[in-house]
Amino acid sequence: MITIMSEITITSDQVSRLFLSSPPCRAPGGTTLFRAGDPVRNIHYVVSGCLSLRRVSENGTQMILQLARPGDILAEASAYSDTYHCDGVSVTDTEYRTMLKPAFTAHLKRDPALQEDWMRRLAKGIQIARIRAEIRGLKTVSARLDMWLMLGGPMPPKGQWHLVAAEIGVSPEALYREMKRRKDV
Repeated sequence: MITIMSEITITSDQVSRLFLSSPPCRAPGGTTLFRAGDPVRNIHYVVSGCLSLRRVSENGTQMILQLARPGDILAEASAYSDTYHCDGVSVTDTEYRTMLKPAFTAHLKRDPALQEDWMRRLAKGIQIARIRAEIRGLKTVSARLDMWLMLGGPMPPKGQWHLVAAEIGVSPEALYREMKRRKDV
């Protein structure tokens, strides 16, 4: 994940406390928690590991819209939606907790401090989305990768480069070619 994005992430004690009484769930890497079009029943809070919010285009290109790490809520906007618009998939072995959506929204309605934390969290999510859009708006793979690295890189281990490709909006093959070109230079 881009360092600036992790610096923007808020681990809110108010939001975290809500999930303390929820039983832990575990998802091995690659597990699908929900698919686009599924009804939203639960809000997912990451305890350890990483969950992703993904969209796959008609040509099979995968785009990561969110990497939710410890302290994050996966697909925050789903608290205000009837159905998911993307797929929720575990990137690594992950422990998470869930709360029924009606219970979560009821807590928000009752607690002004929680509302404030929640609004702050949503605002930071918008900032992260804008950073991703800025990176994806660059014309070349090289420029996208340079900006990604400038905002915090470093590259993850080679087996996880496809996640960077999905974050910056290029095919894994294009990223691999760019990485090879940089080694050859």
